[in-house]
Amino acid sequence: MNYNEENMRGFGRLIGDLVAGNDMERATCKEAYRQVILNEQPELQQGAFLAAHLAKKATLEELCGVWDALYEYDTATISPKFDEECCDIVGTGSDALKTINVSTPASFLAAACGVKVAKKGARLVTGVSGATDILEIMGLSIASPLNKAQKCLEAHGICYLPGEAFLQAGWGRLIQSMRFTSTFNIIGPLTKPCAKTTSIVIGAYAPEICPQLIEVLRGTGTKAAMSPYGMSSSHDSSLGIDEVSVCGPTTMVELRHDQVETYTLTPADFGIKEHRFEAISSKKDAIANVSAILNVMQGQADTPVADMFCVNAACALRVSGLEEDLKKGTEMARATIADGTALEKLRQLIRYQGAENGEEVFTALLKG
Repeated sequence: MNYNEENMRGFGRLIGDLVAGNDMERATCKEAYRQVILNEQPELQQGAFLAAHLAKKATLEELCGVWDALYEYDTATISPKFDEECCDIVGTGSDALKTINVSTPASFLAAACGVKVAKKGARLVTGVSGATDILEIMGLSIASPLNKAQKCLEAHGICYLPGEAFLQAGWGRLIQSMRFTSTFNIIGPLTKPCAKTTSIVIGAYAPEICPQLIEVLRGTGTKAAMSPYGMSSSHDSSLGIDEVSVCGPTTMVELRHDQVETYTLTPADFGIKEHRFEAISSKKDAIANVSAILNVMQGQADTPVADMFCVNAACALRVSGLEEDLKKGTEMARATIADGTALEKLRQLIRYQGAENGEEVFTALLKG
């Protein structure tokens, strides 16, 4: 590809400014990320820019500029034909403590409770398995067109929107080769590929990211949101989880009625006991994580892993307005494991968005 020398030099100067600690205006940031998204700079320059911006620490104005670029130049959307509003459950990834995938199974529990869930996700960046990796093993096809996701959402109140499908121009290309954290980890989960999404639970990889996520969400029209940074009582607080934790406290930043509140939650606030981190930590590979998820989905409702899924689903029930009380929400979510309705939501997703042999693959996994 031929690159414009003048544009390259200007982009290079911008990288130097970031290294020097200088902030960008929102419009400048949007233009820089447009060039990254549309591949208008050499990959070396793109990588240097992303690393320099992360190292400088993005301002709120810059994060809004990233969101503007990602939404305007890279986001395909669906518009389900129903009156209800939708919720999303997702994490930034890049957290220090790696757990079994949580937001994906929590989405099925929330959907089984009656929340319309337009769940987005992507492949792994720094962990063992991302949402897309997990669901592909279960039989989902990310090549399935987005209109199938819309039909699944309309029919069953759940769908999966892979970043690889709705962010094809830039982020989908970058995520295939990036193995480091960038502002895309912050803004990617904030994109809105479903036009009806008005609430979200968005876990953060660091506590200082939580208020940034919430402020960007408030500035882009989200009605209600919770951003947790979970911790483990057996680890330093700087090592955290981009989910609500069942092995220690959780710092929570919540957007509610256009007001932002920061507080701390403990497992007891959800009506459960605290567990050891090892009980919910990631397995050695994606297939083992899938097995752990399906064990719960097939009825193991009273385990540490089930607790982890339930407390995160309870937050989705809260932001969506279905159940404000977190203890009640946790038990509602647990009931969907016990009675099989959460597993049925997963089965319906595979039926609509699965590969040609997706249902057979899923059935074989359930049989072990």
